[in-house]
Amino acid sequence: MSQIMEALTNIAADPHWQVLAADDPKKDGGTGGGGGPVPGVTPALPPSVSNPVNTILAWTAGLGLAGAVLGGLLGWAFVAVGHNTERAQLAARGKQGILWSLIGAGGIGVTSALVLAFYNMTKGGA
Repeated sequence: MSQIMEALTNIAADPHWQVLAADDPKKDGGTGGGGGPVPGVTPALPPSVSNPVNTILAWTAGLGLAGAVLGGLLGWAFVAVGHNTERAQLAARGKQGILWSLIGAGGIGVTSALVLAFYNMTKGGA
């Protein structure tokens, strides 16, 4: 028999083995945890942490989107200058910049939405 199977057999046969996360409402203690090792606490950030985190998230998303808009505007400027001066490489670089600005703005939007969704989950619906 392998060592893993032997260890599992010894654990299963041990009369002193206790289930750690047993739900026993008598041992609840008013916490809603069911008497197991995990207490029934709803996670929440303290206000001294919550306000600066909100500010940092808002500024980061706002500055990132402003940078993406600025990149898009510069890209359009490069396209205009490149086409008017017959510099195809400058126009192509401007078009590439516009594309990357759109991708960056989409990435910032999706990331911001995910971070805020997970952040709001910690508030416990409050």
